[in-house]
Amino acid sequence: MVLSISRDQLLLSLGILFLLSTCITLAINKRQRDAMLERLHFHRRRESGASTPPRSFSPSKKAPIVTGGSPDYSTTFPPSRREVLPELAKTLPTANAQILLKTEPCPDFFLKNPLPMTQSYAVDSDAPKYTPTGFSTAEIKAMGDFPAYDILTETPLPQAYQNFDSTKALPRPYRPFRWAYHQTMSFVKMEPDWWLEVENTYVARIKERQDLFREYGPKVLDYMPGSELVCKELMEMCLLFYCARYPACFSLSEDKKVFHNHLLGNTTEIKRYHPLHILLNNIPEDFAIVLRNEEDGMYYFRAGVICSSLGWNVGTKIGMQLKEIHTPIPDYKEKMSFSMDRYFARMPVNSPIQRGSWGLEVGSPLFMPPGHPHEKLREIQDPDLKIENCNLRVDWQTLRRLPLSGGIVFNFTALFTPIPEFRDEPYVPALVAKILKDGKKTLMDYKGTWHVEHICIPALEEYNREQVEKGLVKPENEGDETWTEGTLNEYPYFPGWEEKWHRQQGF
Repeated sequence: MVLSISRDQLLLSLGILFLLSTCITLAINKRQRDAMLERLHFHRRRESGASTPPRSFSPSKKAPIVTGGSPDYSTTFPPSRREVLPELAKTLPTANAQILLKTEPCPDFFLKNPLPMTQSYAVDSDAPKYTPTGFSTAEIKAMGDFPAYDILTETPLPQAYQNFDSTKALPRPYRPFRWAYHQTMSFVKMEPDWWLEVENTYVARIKERQDLFREYGPKVLDYMPGSELVCKELMEMCLLFYCARYPACFSLSEDKKVFHNHLLGNTTEIKRYHPLHILLNNIPEDFAIVLRNEEDGMYYFRAGVICSSLGWNVGTKIGMQLKEIHTPIPDYKEKMSFSMDRYFARMPVNSPIQRGSWGLEVGSPLFMPPGHPHEKLREIQDPDLKIENCNLRVDWQTLRRLPLSGGIVFNFTALFTPIPEFRDEPYVPALVAKILKDGKKTLMDYKGTWHVEHICIPALEEYNREQVEKGLVKPENEGDETWTEGTLNEYPYFPGWEEKWHRQQGF
């Protein structure tokens, strides 16, 4: 039997075979697939639902693309901030404003010309580079120093703090205790007026941080290539905040080239110093800065000034991806890593958040790198330890995306409170005792409270008995004998905290 086939049938068969082989190749090779779709002017759907960085925050429940066992956020961007360019242009000289008002670039520009995580925004190139929030390097340069961050972030400058006395000021009494206690980030919306707090330890804390830098250098302050823009805008936002919130204590010269610190009695020529050194010498907060890697869309620790870390330091973490930084934390990989990576990928500029973490310490150790002598105190239960020497340490933290670089800044400050302060704080002693006695072992081991529990638990139980007798602690339901421990409605504070806080400051 002779098998015959027509020319048209042969071409059809070859065409089908070519199509099938092409589909298989593209399915296997992501880069070839993207290149082919690009040439055909066909853009596959992005995680954000748009071919350019999204303009509104609407997180998708759709899982990211997974390659090699890890999520791929390379096509996921935070909401674009380009919508503010016309308003921002009104604050600039005409020539600079015209750069901001040029025709919107085509969507391909945002994807084909990202500003690499490792490259400075100041480097000249033939084509402008774009940050994750949609701004080009040319536009950022046109904005100049100290642009209108209230417009860029949709967050107004803080109200001036009335009746502020730096010699008496106390931080708000954060008590971030939760029960049932399990590992979550527990984020709440940040209060814009309280992003950075100044307290009566300001002068001493600045000196302590400067001393730590002289001793430890890059273990407390370091920065990697590509972090120039994010460090600059963070420093500018902090100085503007201080000047607006505490006008009697801080000010900028009219040309914004000199910062005046009236609490320390000195001035700083801003262009003479790296932004992180200006923060070290004037802002007693710690800052960890992560930037988006254009290759995988993940966030990496690229710069920081951190003087109040326990068991780690900048030198042990810098360059790491988010999940690598949090490796020691119990349950992080299983319960939090995926959601945190997804949150960071989409986090908008105009939604800063805050949270608190806590521990119990002997004394008030601010910086404790691996091998520090204070670590030895955690290995024993000293029978001679006094409750007056035991302190609650709260690291009050905020998290926000900066508008120009698209970097995310995690800042925190360490606050110490003697445990006897809990004596007149309703429900706090019972809640803390419950966590210490019944908290999940892996979490409590990580928190490192064992070395003071033999002193703190009996004291807290005694404080609770006193509060019950005085009627400060009442059962939730009529007929119950005791209050059932749980997260307070006033979280992260306690009932009556404002009255006590004002009384201690004398107003």
